Amino acid sequence: MSWQTYVDEHLMCDMDGHVLTSAAILGHDGSVWAQSAGFPELKPAEITAILNDFNEPGSLAPTGMYINGAKYMVIQGEPGVVIRGKKGSGGVTIKKSNMALIFGLYDEPMTPGQCNLVVERLGDYLIEQGY
Repeated sequence: MSWQTYVDEHLMCDMDGHVLTSAAILGHDGSVWAQSAGFPELKPAEITAILNDFNEPGSLAPTGMYINGAKYMVIQGEPGVVIRGKKGSGGVTIKKSNMALIFGLYDEPMTPGQCNLVVERLGDYLIEQGY
């Protein structure tokens, strides 16, 4: 299965009538493996800060997390495994696997829990597959 298929069929899937606004799978080096239409371009410093928070949980909390210059308030995640952010009526979930970062961005009416489920389920699967 191609990486784009994972994004199209597993991240941008219908969840109780709602869909993520955008999603992507990136390598730990910041390279885009696959992304949906409209996924924001991440700046190198933003990727570095996100990876640092996985290695040093809580490092983003004081400053917030930035995605293409947009600031997200970091909310409870799983240290070293999942980072969650909130911005207005939407937010982001980022799951780290052995080789990739799985991003899901959402806005109402999708809920944070629905986004978490979609992103983390794919992340867990990729970890099981060695990615």
